[in-house]
Amino acid sequence: HRIYCIGRNYREHAIEMGHNPDREPPFFFQKPADAATTLNAIPFPPKKTSNNLHYEAELVVALGKKGRDIDTTEKAQDLIFGYSVGCDLTRRDLQAEAKRLSRPWCIAKGFDYSAPMTPIVRKEEISKSITDRKIELWVNEELKQSSPLSQMIWDISEIIQYLSCYYTLQPGDLIMTGTPAGVGKLDVGDEVRISCGEGLPECEFVMVEPLED
Repeated sequence: HRIYCIGRNYREHAIEMGHNPDREPPFFFQKPADAATTLNAIPFPPKKTSNNLHYEAELVVALGKKGRDIDTTEKAQDLIFGYSVGCDLTRRDLQAEAKRLSRPWCIAKGFDYSAPMTPIVRKEEISKSITDRKIELWVNEELKQSSPLSQMIWDISEIIQYLSCYYTLQPGDLIMTGTPAGVGKLDVGDEVRISCGEGLPECEFVMVEPLED
């Protein structure tokens, strides 16, 4: 199925990327389904394609039911199966070039192993409210990103409702809900850890050398 990703869904991240969040409706891009991985050793993309790979910590929503034209918060919540903690790896130099040329971001976002994430936890197994928590990312145990999930510009139910106007959402679809400020570059050997509070496992991985042909 699909991996939907919302862009610039935290105010401070939108600002650090040079945009005004108050003026923009939500927008989305997709990653291929096989970009999702639970590996803890993530191969760097080929160096000839990018010299500026960035991390982006994200809460991931997993859908368990089919839905279209969802028009209430309750109906949107009913579609949710569970949650994961993930990272939207981004070839920032390719994204910047795509923006400059007004081209899609596919090549910058949708590559092999570009969505490391934890196994999904069913929503019934999470006692604490999903929005009453922080998402935080460390690189080599140095804190790089930290934000309450309540700082999302578009909350989870609004994201589901908006997407369902354009797509028939399916069981197994994943939604990456955006990243807070503090994105930055990764290098081979960097160790990444992402947490999102009680009841969700931490997403941990190390960047390793690109795969050989």
